[in-house]
Order: sequence, then structure tokens, then C-alpha cells
Amino acid sequence: MSQTADSVVDQIEHDHSHHGPRKGPLRWLLTVNHKDVGTMYLVLALVALLVGGVMALVIRAELFQPGLQLTQPQFFNSLTTMHGLTMIFLAIMPGLTGLANWMVPLQVGADDMYWPRVNNWAFWMLPPAALLLWWGFFMPQGAPGGGWTMYAPLSSTYAPPSIDYVIMAIHIMGISSILGALNIILTILKMRAKGMKLWDMPLFTWTWLITGFLLLLAMPTLAIAVTMLLTDRHLGTNFFEAAAGGDPVLFQHIFWFFGHPEVYIMILPAFGVVSEIVPAFSRKPLFGRTSMIWAVIAITFLSAIVWAHHMFTVGLPVEAQVLFMYTTMLIAIPTGIKIFNWVATMWRGSMTFEAPMLWALAFIFLFTIGGFSGLMLADVPADYQYHDTYFVVAHLHYVVVTGSLFAIIAGVYYWLPKWTGHMYNERLSQWHFWLSVISVNVTFFPMHFAGLAGMPRRIPDYPMQFMDFNMISTVGAFVFGFSQLLFIWLIIQTIRGGKEAGDRPWDGAKGLEWTLSSPPPYHTFTEPPSPQTVHNEGPHGYH
Repeated sequence: MSQTADSVVDQIEHDHSHHGPRKGPLRWLLTVNHKDVGTMYLVLALVALLVGGVMALVIRAELFQPGLQLTQPQFFNSLTTMHGLTMIFLAIMPGLTGLANWMVPLQVGADDMYWPRVNNWAFWMLPPAALLLWWGFFMPQGAPGGGWTMYAPLSSTYAPPSIDYVIMAIHIMGISSILGALNIILTILKMRAKGMKLWDMPLFTWTWLITGFLLLLAMPTLAIAVTMLLTDRHLGTNFFEAAAGGDPVLFQHIFWFFGHPEVYIMILPAFGVVSEIVPAFSRKPLFGRTSMIWAVIAITFLSAIVWAHHMFTVGLPVEAQVLFMYTTMLIAIPTGIKIFNWVATMWRGSMTFEAPMLWALAFIFLFTIGGFSGLMLADVPADYQYHDTYFVVAHLHYVVVTGSLFAIIAGVYYWLPKWTGHMYNERLSQWHFWLSVISVNVTFFPMHFAGLAGMPRRIPDYPMQFMDFNMISTVGAFVFGFSQLLFIWLIIQTIRGGKEAGDRPWDGAKGLEWTLSSPPPYHTFTEPPSPQTVHNEGPHGYH
């Protein structure tokens, strides 16, 4: 090699070193790389899952038998409140955002997010918000105990000072979510590879595009509600103070205008994950792909107009109750389309049952149970019986745990070989799956019966007749909680090494992410994928 050629190679290597990851902690503090930011979101979600999980286990330990064993009522209510807020805002949402940060640019053929620096800011808002949220436990009057819904006047007149910290934390998390949503929307709309039409995008990216718009609708509404709480507490307004002419029901209207779309913010990307996995392990294209996209759009629209089905018992006019009952039940139609299409995709497919597929199947089956119990709650006369009982707790957890969380776990198993370059331990993953899926049903299924028998939620003590249900639920909760330690160990093991994954470890997987090496280079798609590659990896490439 000539001296000139040597100097060119040296120059290339020198330039490359300047564009690789930084060394040490600064890499994670200053990074604008979408994969690094995605990893940080996933780690935060895992930490929050452990913190929220410990709260849940203390709650379940207290409820193992009647009487007060471990906690006082105020602390018990604080635990239920903070468990809900932690799991929703710091575990599930960041978990799904982490998947989006990792996979959306890879799936659309972009080299990074549209606003890389904003991406870094959006993440680093969350750790301080988490500390603000949890700081209430260390304040003299403890953390708020009015429930994750923060109904007034429990969160205004009768709340401890720590509610101000919670409100501030919610504001920060809301700003983070809005910035993240804008970034994802712009990345999808502005940075798609040449030749990739909107209708050809992978379903995971599609669901995140719609979720982004839903976040822009929902999060400002929550910000309005908690700001009104704050002004009631400190500026002398009386929005929710009935004695001064305010209306506490107004808070519920505003909160649930955010709260119901929020459920779909947590479940639409989960639909996207499952829609990637089922075709890959059935070795068939997704059945009814276009109808799947329209179903997501329909669910999104309906989710924004059915908020009052959470409020049937507050004294709404009968006409309003009937309207919200029927519009809520309509959501079952597009949801049913999705479940039918997943099943039709598997029909006569060459199915295999590695861990991602098992978790996706568990999602389909158990989320359907959550959907059916949702239909029961949408029925006005029945809701009067179920309202504020453990039936609602069972429904919510079948949607969020066996829905959103199971899909996140499925997505991690599906993309972990791509992220790390190593295959995970399949035997250990099977243990993790079966322990989790059995114990999660042992935990939450008996709650349906406890609720139907009349056991109210958010109480630390209960009559003797509910003891058997609670004992079974508590045993299931502890097995489920400790089973997740297997998941953490398995991830660490895979990061540290193992069998090489290859570029496309799942032979039925389609998409631009599988055209890259495993793990992908630090700067992905410095050369944009060709239109031919986009075509071959898109929905038309199956034929």
C-alpha cells in the first residue's frame, strides 16, 4: 500500500473514531444516538418496574389476610397511588418509547430521530420527575393517597404537601412525552426511506405514528387538570371545591378525557409489536394488513370520545349514559378485527414457538379476557355493581400487565438478538414465560370473583369472606414478581455474550431492521436503503 493510501486509511479511521460512541458515563449523558436513548428508556422502565413491583408486593402482602399486618391505612393508600403512577408513567410508557427509539428509525430506514438532541432532553427529564414522584414517601405527611386518578377533593383540599411534587412530576413527564411524540411523528413523516409509502410501513411504526398524535391530544389535557388542582391549592381558585361553587365532577371529566386515551397510548404500540411477531413466527404475511391499520385508527378515534364510561355512577343523565355505553361497546369491533386477523395469520402457518411468539400468543389470549371484562364494565346497569370493586382492578391489570407489559417483553425477546448480536438462552426464556403466564393468572383472575362478591378496591382490610381470593392472588403476585428476576438475568447474560445471532435470526422476519448487522452499527443507514431493498422488506416482498 502506498504512503498516500495509508494516510487515507488513517484519516478514515480517525474520522470514524470521532463519530463513534463516547467513552464512560458521558456517552449516556450526552448521547443523541437513537439506539443509546432507546436503551436508556428501557433501563429506566426496568428500574421503575422493579420499584412499582416492590410496592405491589407490599400491597399484596398486606392483603394476604384480613386485618392490618404491615401497613397503616394512609401508607397503604399511598402505595396504591404511587404504584399506579409509577407503572403507567415510568414503566409502561418509557418501555414502549424505548422500543420506538430503537426500532422506528431502523424500520423506516432513517439514520436517527428527526431531533436527536431533543430526544436526549426528552429522556433526561424523566429521572428527575421520578425522584420528585417518589420523594413524597420521605416527606412528613407521606405520599398522596387519593389514587392514581387524583380525584378532587382528595388531591386538593385533603391532600398532603407531597401532591405538589406529584403535580410537578406529571408536568415534566408530560413535556417529555409531548417532545418524544413530536419527534417520533416527524421521524416517520420526514425521514422514511425513498420508496417507502405510508401504507407500506411496518405495523409497529404505524401504531406509533397514531400513538404520537394521541399523546399530543391527551397529555395537555392532563396538564390542564393538574394545573387547576394546583391553583385550587395555592392561588385561591375553586374549580373543584363544591362548597365554594366548584364542581369535583368537572375534574373527573377532564381527567378521563386524558385517562381513557392513555389506556390506548399504552396498548396501541403493543398491538404493533404483536403484529410484527405473529407473521414472523407464522412465516406468513399479516392477514388483512390494511384493515389492521384502519382498526387502529378507529380505536384511536373512539378512545377519545368515550371518557365518561368511567363516570356512570356520578349522576350523568340517562341519555349520556346510553350514548357512552354504546360508543364504548363499539370499540370491541375494531379490536375484534385485530384479534381475528392475528388468528387468521397463524392459520395454516408454519408456526414455531420461540419466546417472542409465546409472549405474543399470551398477549392475544389474555388481552381478550381484559377486553371482555371491559365490555362488562361498559354496560351501565352492570357497572353500578362492579364500580370501584376488585373487578375493575382485575380488568385494568389484564389490559395493562398481560397487554402492554407482555407485549414489551415479547418485543424485547424479538429484537434482543438484533440489539446485542447474541441469542438469548431459550430454555431460560421458556421458564420465564411459563412461570409468568401461570402466576399472572393466579394473581389477577381471582380478583374478578372478589370484585363480583363486592370487595372494594384500595382498602387495606376486608371481611373474612374475601380471604381465600386474596391469599391466592398474593401467592401468584410473589411468584410473578420474582419470575421477572429471571428476565433481568437473561438480558444481562445475552448482553455479555452467547451464540451469535446473525443479521436475521428469525427466518420469517421482514423489515429494514433485519438488513443491518447484529448489533447494528452505531450510525445506522449512513447509506440510505435502496428502493429495491425497501420493496423486498415491505409487505409486497412476501409475494
